[in-house]
Amino acid sequence: MPNYPDDVALPYTQPELPEYMTWEELERLPEEIASQIELWDGRVVWLRRGPSEHQTFTNLMWSGLRKCAREDTSHHPEHCWRVTDETNIFVGRSGKSDFLTPDFLVHRCLEAAYQDVRATDALLVGEVLSPANTQSIVEAKKGRYASAGIPWYWEVSLAGETSAIAIVRAYGLQAEPGQLPDGVHPLRTANYLLTGEWTPADTNGIEFDFPFPIHIPWAELEF
Repeated sequence: MPNYPDDVALPYTQPELPEYMTWEELERLPEEIASQIELWDGRVVWLRRGPSEHQTFTNLMWSGLRKCAREDTSHHPEHCWRVTDETNIFVGRSGKSDFLTPDFLVHRCLEAAYQDVRATDALLVGEVLSPANTQSIVEAKKGRYASAGIPWYWEVSLAGETSAIAIVRAYGLQAEPGQLPDGVHPLRTANYLLTGEWTPADTNGIEFDFPFPIHIPWAELEF
């Protein structure tokens, strides 16, 4: 059977699927099923669709980042960024049976239209976390982003009682492990370190300089 995160609650009877699938097999599934699946080295991983607030705040983050990306390009025409949402990132130079789908994403402009986004193209990935998300699946997915070498990872945590963002955190990739006692080895060769944190109490909103200057007033993130 496939591996299901603890918080999975799908709006239909879960079909009997093998534990491992190829991209070609996934494409043959109905869209309402396939869209809720990621393949981690070919292993089927179900990811729960969040409440309507999840989509709302994903879109607000997308809009804020897109505005900043376009402003940077207007000042530096040699820069070319694309900001998208719910776009598959394929791990590795070829093949499509290992991919992740962040809630929002910044990547370099690609050479051709409708080209697949590879992890090497991605600069920033982000996840919007609702109260229903489990820490285990969040950490597992974050670890896969880090192992894929994506420089920046953002988490947007939603408030539990109101339709609002509680906190936004930015993480930078640490490609080499820090010093550990002799005989102790890290589980992953790469990890993310917290590099920025913002709440509604920050009157200046989100301000960060990577991968391009980012300034998003908090009023633009309110529902």
